[in-house]
Amino acid sequence: MSDPREISGLSNAELQQLVLNLLAEIAELKGIVAAQRDEIARLKGLKGRPDIKPSGMEQGTTAKVRDKRASRRGRGKLTPRVTIEEQILPAAAPHGSRFKGYQDFVAQELVLRVRAIRYRRERWVTPDGCTVVAALPPGVCSHFGSELRRFVLMQYHQGQVTVPRLVALLRAIGVSISQRQVMRLLIDGQDQFLGEARAVLRAGLETACWITVDDTGARHQARNGFCTQIGNDHFAWFGTTYSKSRLNFLALLRAGHADYVVNDAALTYMRKRALAGPVMARLAEHQDKQFADAADWQAHLERLGIAQLRVTPDPMQIATEGALWGSVQSHGFVRDAVIVSDDAGQFAVGRHALCWVHAERLVHKLDTFTDAQRRAQERVRSLIWQFYADLKVYRTNPTLRRRSQLRARFDRIFCRRTGFVRLDRLLTRLHANKTELLTVLDHPNIPLHTNTSENDLRCQVTKRKISGGTRSDIGRDCRDAFLGLAKTCAKLRIAFWDYLGSRLAVPGYADVPPLPDLIRCRGQPA
Repeated sequence: MSDPREISGLSNAELQQLVLNLLAEIAELKGIVAAQRDEIARLKGLKGRPDIKPSGMEQGTTAKVRDKRASRRGRGKLTPRVTIEEQILPAAAPHGSRFKGYQDFVAQELVLRVRAIRYRRERWVTPDGCTVVAALPPGVCSHFGSELRRFVLMQYHQGQVTVPRLVALLRAIGVSISQRQVMRLLIDGQDQFLGEARAVLRAGLETACWITVDDTGARHQARNGFCTQIGNDHFAWFGTTYSKSRLNFLALLRAGHADYVVNDAALTYMRKRALAGPVMARLAEHQDKQFADAADWQAHLERLGIAQLRVTPDPMQIATEGALWGSVQSHGFVRDAVIVSDDAGQFAVGRHALCWVHAERLVHKLDTFTDAQRRAQERVRSLIWQFYADLKVYRTNPTLRRRSQLRARFDRIFCRRTGFVRLDRLLTRLHANKTELLTVLDHPNIPLHTNTSENDLRCQVTKRKISGGTRSDIGRDCRDAFLGLAKTCAKLRIAFWDYLGSRLAVPGYADVPPLPDLIRCRGQPA
């Protein structure tokens, strides 16, 4: 209202509506202020406001087991993973007693002791004057054996033990070691693990029918960055960079490749992003289609005159995104896979689906001021929960009839008008994402949420809290690689301890097949 004096002429109902509108505007302003406060706190390195508790839609729409005895989870039979040694314990029986066999009792024990071995390596001089020295046993590196190296990697990456505490623990056991030596054991000579982590990502992107993606904050070299997670039920991979743009995500999807490709997939991407026709014609008609790295691609754009264009949308950015997507497709990654995300713009590439839990959370976090608004909010949340439960049932038994019914029901839920202005705007916004929210109807095998990614990222968040950031690029890469390998082993039901024992050639441990081969076997259709 332009003139405050006009308020006196309003009726009671109009005054109430005016107050509600003002309260809604105040809530929006509070949200802007809170976001600005969080940004200031992030720049200062302070903690932001706590997150609101999850709505519980996934658990609330899961059928409960009625029989309490059937749902009660027992401990199960104790089965040690090691060979059981037998030791007979004599009993002090009186004279004349009869022997009745044995009563077994299995106890697990841990032996921690330090062994210092002096390897006396034979040296020979050949007739031609060369010196031949006996080779060290497999796994011995930097004056430390494979068992010690495995223990250090296990404690630091999976046990989330800090370096100072790890040094104190090793010294308490009796190991003569310094903090610098522990750091060398963690980051030096890990090319084998870095290569396998990259191969895990490539195998996952080649065979996956769906992947979930998410990111979280990460510190590197005293700067704020972002750790991106890519994975599904068979693998997990982490990559830390300083950007969370779509260019960065597409570069990560190349899985270590550095090329740029202009092919049909790239041109289709550019066309969907509304790249101008003449610009696309220059790229399509030029004989050069593949470029080794970013420098070659940049030079190509400058030769074509695309880098000098100053229009909206930015043709250089869209062309680069398209060439990155063309590279991803040319290497056979995520060709038929669905990318499920939380509606962050950088993940909207290829076949894209949205997380229902994040969509419902927007309704859950909406500020209400009257009983009518609260009733409207609870009514909409109830309808979304029921719809979500029916989507979970549809995934187990998809039919064409049920698909059309769910599409029509989606329109009835998100096109409704409740009288609560902010809720109605939110429903309109969610209805605009109908295609991505209902991707599950055409691909029933994909998940309805990104809980897998959020669970995987917890290890990165824990590492960030207890250890801060990384200082060197190799330290950052080792952290991401080992945490990803540990998560992948857990999904493949392989003990990370056994995996490290196999890769470090610990005597007496069975060979663990390459994780990429296992992922490809799991990813093949039954």
